[in-house]
Amino acid sequence: MARIPLATRESVPATQREAFDTMLQSLKSVPRTGPGSVLIHVPEAHRILTDLNHYLRDSSTLSKKVQELAMLVTARENDCQHIWNAHAASAREAGVPSALVDALRDRKELPKMAADEAAVVTYGREFFRTHRVSRGGFQSAMEVFGRQGLVELTALLGNYALLAFMCNAFDTDLLAERKEPLLPV
Repeated sequence: MARIPLATRESVPATQREAFDTMLQSLKSVPRTGPGSVLIHVPEAHRILTDLNHYLRDSSTLSKKVQELAMLVTARENDCQHIWNAHAASAREAGVPSALVDALRDRKELPKMAADEAAVVTYGREFFRTHRVSRGGFQSAMEVFGRQGLVELTALLGNYALLAFMCNAFDTDLLAERKEPLLPV
């Protein structure tokens, strides 16, 4: 159960009510689950992060497969049920092999991966586990994605880490229609 109630126009800062109204026009209703249900309490922050998310998901040079895999690595490394359940099926649809999705979820030995998959997993895991990326992990990711792609991958991992922090700290509810098993944590 979420730790804070759903946002209302009256509950957001008075100086951000116009932003709240604008967000609701595009969202159609106050988000009930996930990071949006937390961020809407500070509409300006929600708007800025939504813009970043749209860029990373719609305009970056990264393929949908790479994006979804990065989201799963972030979800698994942060034990974020919401992001995992929001993206595991779409990762499979985007071409992330089911064996890789399942191995990440269950923290099992990973199957043989394509170069782009290995670069995402190594880069993300190294950073989340050590707060650094080794010279080799960085160079491998740079060779696969190039400068722009690696900056975008890093921003995507960081953006989803922020979203995972929101979900985990505020104990947001999961979508009722989830189809993926929960992360074993």
